[in-house]
Order: sequence, then structure tokens, then C-alpha cells
Amino acid sequence: MALTDFDLVLFGGSGDLAMRKLLPAMFARDVANDLPASARIICVGRADASQEEFLHTIETTSKPHIKASTVSAAAWAKFTARITYVSLNATDAGTYHTLVEALRKDDAITKVYYLATPPAIFSQICENLKSNGLVTQNSRVVLEKPLGRDLASAKQINAEVGKVFEESQIYRIDHYLGKETVQNLLALRFGNILFEPLWRREWISDVQITIAEKLGVGNRLGYYDTSGALRDMLQNHLLQLLCIVAMEPPTSIAPDAVRDAKLHVLRSLKKFTPTTLAQNIVRGQYRAGHVDGKAVPSYRDEPDAPEHSRTETFVAMKAEIDTWRWAGVPFYLRTGKRMADSLAEIVVRFKQIPHSIFAQPTNSFQPNSLVIRLQPDEGLRMNLMAKTPGDGMRLKQAELELDFRESFKSPRMDAYERLLLDVLRGQLTLFMRGDELEAAWEWVEPILNNWESDDSFPLPYASGTWGPAAASALIGRDGLQWREEVLPED
Repeated sequence: MALTDFDLVLFGGSGDLAMRKLLPAMFARDVANDLPASARIICVGRADASQEEFLHTIETTSKPHIKASTVSAAAWAKFTARITYVSLNATDAGTYHTLVEALRKDDAITKVYYLATPPAIFSQICENLKSNGLVTQNSRVVLEKPLGRDLASAKQINAEVGKVFEESQIYRIDHYLGKETVQNLLALRFGNILFEPLWRREWISDVQITIAEKLGVGNRLGYYDTSGALRDMLQNHLLQLLCIVAMEPPTSIAPDAVRDAKLHVLRSLKKFTPTTLAQNIVRGQYRAGHVDGKAVPSYRDEPDAPEHSRTETFVAMKAEIDTWRWAGVPFYLRTGKRMADSLAEIVVRFKQIPHSIFAQPTNSFQPNSLVIRLQPDEGLRMNLMAKTPGDGMRLKQAELELDFRESFKSPRMDAYERLLLDVLRGQLTLFMRGDELEAAWEWVEPILNNWESDDSFPLPYASGTWGPAAASALIGRDGLQWREEVLPED
């Protein structure tokens, strides 16, 4: 669907997210000729910089994040001609006259306000936009995470932004939902008849969802030490992936049909009690170790880290969904920093065969599994048992693999490219609704409350490993293993 004319306003327009992700994403869509000729990008920041100074900043800070092969002089000149820099104080309504002057006065032009700012000022920015007459029925607002620290703050953000914008105008962004493989998970489940009869407790043994990073906290420590892995990754990214795996078939791909199905999953997650929480959740914090052969420091030795920080950099848990489809099927969620590898994947393991007719015991067979790799190499892999070549009947695990890059030669979109296009088109399917956000926090909050009242420290794990040994014990109690403990990594 072709885009109509728009003004895209980036609050935090000189910040890290805008420079590394948002502007490169818009440049890629410009090169692909997706943007209307008169579409504009207005970058808002506090710095009192001239237009020329800001374009120089983009040249040195944002341009290096763009694939060199796409940056011709003509393409770059065309893109930067769309950009206007506006200096204002986002929390001071009296300074918004500069934005009023920069925006086109035609209300038929879509105005998108992207808030790449701390959530603490979301409501103030929205109020200031309204008081300056910048909110119409053709306006949209994009909210970057973190969307709250707990249920109360999430409700407050929803309520305050909701005073200015209708729910249909609010786009709560989770960039994982823009990844190609997540879209293909929807296609796999609901575009094929093959898996649907098997996508239930009678045939599936367990589901593992992992998002692992080699990197430490880097320059995000100020934010991360007050957040931790549970708030930063599990409450949003991992739960959203779980919802797509576990949701019932929606009536259509329409936004509310998909979001209703995801909400049902969130509301069906079994709540933790203090006893089950202690049994089914592991939290850890990385210590010094080696990643890619290089020595890296402990979390507490990172610059400006508190000496006795109790912030978790790793979480593993066993979750359950109380529905007819999933009752009794464990969902193992895991995320961490300074891990042995950087990857994001979903593993759906099917049950073991009931009886072997071959001269091999049943326990020598690897159960069939479907591996959905989100990064670094996006694709699908089906693990099956097959006969080895030669005499006799000996079975061994073999792989059927679909590599998206090899199978589909067309250029691939970055997650932010797709999500920005959806915002500009008014397509809400890949964005969280307010009740989704609150349901996720409602499930996570008892964990946070338990940890805050517990004076114990996260379990230590060496950088460059797969987390605390207790995470292996967690899944091992059910006679299972994390996937990297079964198969060598690619």
C-alpha cells in the first residue's frame, strides 16, 4: 500500500536510537522509493544547533550505520533534503512555536510524533502537542520502550497519553515484532495446514524461547541498573514472542483480531506464587570472563556500576499457559547478557515416538523439533530422524532448513523499516494495545515484588557462558536440556 504524504517528527532526534536505527531505516525506505516526494522528517532536540550543524551530525553519526552500497551522493542529498532540525525543550509548551512553524499546516497530511525519549516525559510531550494545536484525527504517536517500570506506571502512561490520543492513534513499538522471522511465524502457523493439528499439548513436549547477547551493558548502565533483564527484555520481547507462538488462530490479520488473540495468552499465563517462583525462575549477573577470546569485566566492574548491585543480567524461567491447547506444556524463557553467543530463537520440541521398531532404543532418537531463528541468520529448521547411508537401518537426526536469504532473493527490511512503514500506513497489527501492555505487567509484577523484598543476590555466571548452572538444572528437572546443550551452534 502506497504511503500518503506525511511529516514524521522525531523527539529525541539527535539521540542514539534516531541516529543508529530510525534515520537509517527511513533512508533505506527512501532509496527503495517508498516515501512520497514531499514527505518530511523533523528531528527535535534540545541542542541549539543550526540546520547545517545538525546535518553534519547526521553525516558523522548516522550515516556510518547505513550499508555503504546504498549511500550514493545523490541518494544522500535527496534524503537529507527531507530533514529539518528543530530546537525546543520538550517539556516546555512555550517553546513549541518552533515546531508549529516547521510543520505544514495542512491537516490532511499525516503527522507522526515518534517519542524516542525517556517515558517520564511522554505525557508532558503529548500535552504540549495538544496545547499547541498539533493533535488532530490524522495524528499518530509512537511510544518507545520502556513503557513503565511496573503495572501502576504502565497504567499511568496509558491513561495520560490516552487523554490526548485515541487508542487507535497510539503505536507502542516492540522492534522484535518487526523482524522477518516473526512475520514468517505467523505465516507458518496460519498459512499452512501442516502444523495446526500438531500445535497443541497432545504433540508438543515443550517450547524454548531464547534471546541471548554477547554484549554487556555498555553505555546503557545508567538505565539498565534500574531496569534489569526482566523489565528490559522478558516483559516485552520474550512475552510477545510467546504470544505469537501460543495464540489461537485469529479471525483475520486485522489489528484487533491479532491483539485479542495475544491478550488471551497473556491473561492465561499461570500466576507465580512465592513457592513456584523460587522453583521456576533463575536470575543471574555476569562476572568476569572471556567472550570471543577477549577478557571482559564483571557487571559490577563496569564503569559507574554500583559495587553491590543486585540487578539481574540473566533470567530463565518455566512458564505455563492454562488453556485447553497448552495445559501441561512448559514454556522455557531465557535472556541474558555476556552469553556464549548472540542469538534469538524459538524452539518447538515435539514429543518422543511412543515405540521404536528399529534396532535402536526409543531414547536414542532425538524428538522432532522446529527451530525458528530470528537472528543472526533468519530462517526455519526442522529436525527429523532419517536413515544414515550404507548397510543396515541406523537412524540419525537430519535437518531440513529454510534460509530466508537464500530462498527469497528480494532485499530484506530491517525491523524498524517495517514498523515505521506500518506507522505511516496506519497499520496497528504489530503494535501493542494498552490492555496487552497492562496484562504483561500484571503477570510480571509478582516476580518484581518478590525480588524487591528478597535481600539475596542474583547467581553469578562467567561471561561467555550460557548463564548460571541453576538455569540448566531448572530445565533438567523436567528431563530436558536447552538447545545449545544438545546441538553444536552454527
